Amino acid sequence: MATVHLRIGDLVWGKLGRYPPWPGKIVSPPKDLKKPRGKKCHFVKFFGTEDHAWIKVEQLKPYHAHKEEMIKINKGKRFQQAVDAVEDFLKKAKGKEQPASSMEPISKRLKIIEEVTGSTSIQAADSTAINGSITPTDKRIGFLGLGLMGSGIVSNLLKMGHVVTVWNRTAEKCDLFIQEGARLGRTPAEVASMCDITFSCVSDPKAARDLVLGPSGVLQGIRPGKCYVEMSTVDPETITELSQVITSRGGRFLEAPVAGSQQLSNDGMLVILAAGDRTVYEDCSSCFQAMGKTSFFLGEAGNAARMMLILNMVQGSFMATIAEGLTLAQATGQSQQTFLDILCQGQMASTFVDQKCQNILQGNFKPDYYLKHIQKDLRLAISMGDMANHPTPMAAAANEVYKRAKALDQSDNDISAVYRAYIH
Repeated sequence: MATVHLRIGDLVWGKLGRYPPWPGKIVSPPKDLKKPRGKKCHFVKFFGTEDHAWIKVEQLKPYHAHKEEMIKINKGKRFQQAVDAVEDFLKKAKGKEQPASSMEPISKRLKIIEEVTGSTSIQAADSTAINGSITPTDKRIGFLGLGLMGSGIVSNLLKMGHVVTVWNRTAEKCDLFIQEGARLGRTPAEVASMCDITFSCVSDPKAARDLVLGPSGVLQGIRPGKCYVEMSTVDPETITELSQVITSRGGRFLEAPVAGSQQLSNDGMLVILAAGDRTVYEDCSSCFQAMGKTSFFLGEAGNAARMMLILNMVQGSFMATIAEGLTLAQATGQSQQTFLDILCQGQMASTFVDQKCQNILQGNFKPDYYLKHIQKDLRLAISMGDMANHPTPMAAAANEVYKRAKALDQSDNDISAVYRAYIH
């Protein structure tokens, strides 16, 4: 990988723990502040937060070279304020000789952040950091399904002060959230009857239907005025069916699948695609602010499912193509790391490409989004294309590669494990 040499005075993007990259400047630490042992790092002052931290060199990127990339992936209010602060600093510095050691004199009473604890001032899920001030709704919230995505969503709802009742098929998964202040529902029906708005986030169309229509299902707890929000990635036909049965009982229905990953769910940086009852969308405003960086209302029920499947079709096909490129590089005697370095300096540079490829090269396939789920989404997107009489040959080819990866026992690994379909 190409080495970037940084020094005191350089503007950078600093990545601290699980928090998003944040703009800062390398400064001189106070003389009595010791550098962490065994770490090659720089002392950084972050713009907009006035925090300081020792940041490992591998977690630092030059500000100007990565500005466009970072702005695309973070739309939060406090983040934009931090970027504005950098630009103001640059304007003031233009034509002036700036001292290399710092932006300003550093007192000994610094707010120093340790990586093990992090900083709430740059935490993506924190209301003061990304979404501005969030006033939680006074409506009682229910949440069904505590998988990779649901767990992060519920955690952020609780952090923002929402009253949440949870249920999960594997009851033990509820324990952590009960400790954080959530209430426990014994069945989906009980949660729906206890709460004003009930969200669900499960694996596939069958699970979504069973949750509503099965024994002790949501439908049994629906009363006039109750709201049900389906966040699972399913086909439009399933959404239409669920919408009809919920509204037939006087309930109100919204679909709201999310674009993102486990990490983005944990960070409160999901993108929410909503469709259905507009008044439910408005009632969910504080919930969507807590769990995501932005939301879109797409009209009638079914539209969000269609858009979500198209997005995941593109993502799945792209991931398979990247894996194909990495393995072709290896097969032709090229360095996979150099391939990645070049890729990340071009027009396709993105956090997604960088993280997935680095994980592949490290053999790390811990799930951030299950491979079996992206294959399910590809299958549903292909079916949707068939119904619209629209060709999807790229998705069909990618789907076959993911099916091979599943046959190699990669279902419960990350989508990047599609790489293994090319090397076995």
